[in-house]
Amino acid sequence: MTGKHHFKEIKLPSDIQSCLSGFSSMHTHTVFDDGKDDVETMCRTAYDKKMSAIGFSAHVPLEKQINMECEWILKEENVDGYTTEVHAAKKRWHGKLPVFFGFEADYIKGRRSPLDSDIIALKPDYLIGSVHFLFPDNDVKPFTVDGSEEEFDNGLRDGFGGDVKKLMNKYYDAVLEMIYAGGFDILGHADILKKSTQDKYPWLQEIENKRQREVGEAAAKTGIVIEVNTGGLNRKKVRDVYPSLSFLKIFRELNVPVIITSDAHCAKDIDGNYDIALKTLIHAGFREHMLFN
Repeated sequence: MTGKHHFKEIKLPSDIQSCLSGFSSMHTHTVFDDGKDDVETMCRTAYDKKMSAIGFSAHVPLEKQINMECEWILKEENVDGYTTEVHAAKKRWHGKLPVFFGFEADYIKGRRSPLDSDIIALKPDYLIGSVHFLFPDNDVKPFTVDGSEEEFDNGLRDGFGGDVKKLMNKYYDAVLEMIYAGGFDILGHADILKKSTQDKYPWLQEIENKRQREVGEAAAKTGIVIEVNTGGLNRKKVRDVYPSLSFLKIFRELNVPVIITSDAHCAKDIDGNYDIALKTLIHAGFREHMLFN
């Protein structure tokens, strides 16, 4: 991990609506990858909303690792520009708003990992570890589990013969491998698979509950922090936060810490649906959350 000592535990407020200021936004994207606003606009909005901190988490470059083009990631040729701009924002906002330099690092077994030397060499303040890609065992084209409906349907059909159990297990296997490999601080959108499956496929809830408990146990052993991500709500892709209430109850039972994030791709969403995240956490039994200090 890059530095779990940077987190501090904060009690959740009892009066949700009056206490939405003071939260951080550590999962944000800008025009450098698939966001719509620039670094300064995001900082200004976080400051105006009285947030405690903002962290930038561009998708790490991975096109050469997977030998395919990706429109939504940070390009290799823009890494220096992103790094320079975020560090400049740190200086501009010093004393007014803590600004952190980070990345969202994909895990793809044998191809990409938060532990890769080119990521470490950039000296990020923190890393979010995420699984977006699935590489089917039959060597057909890889696909992202949170991509377009067509991409997911084709991937399920061609890569897994339409077997949702195989796909589900492949996803949670990758999440578990990433957790045990380590090298990151925050686990990103742990059940993002639901974005493409909610209400669409006959879902194997009992099996998923078992796999999610395995994820919870791994997180408890390794000391990572789980993000409660409102990005799917902000973009109207899902009905609840990542992870869902039932998944969060597992993390609570196992005393795994959580941090609320917006996965904001534009400034207006920088604290979008934090009230729902707070209500969900309280319902799950949480009485505290983490801030990046």
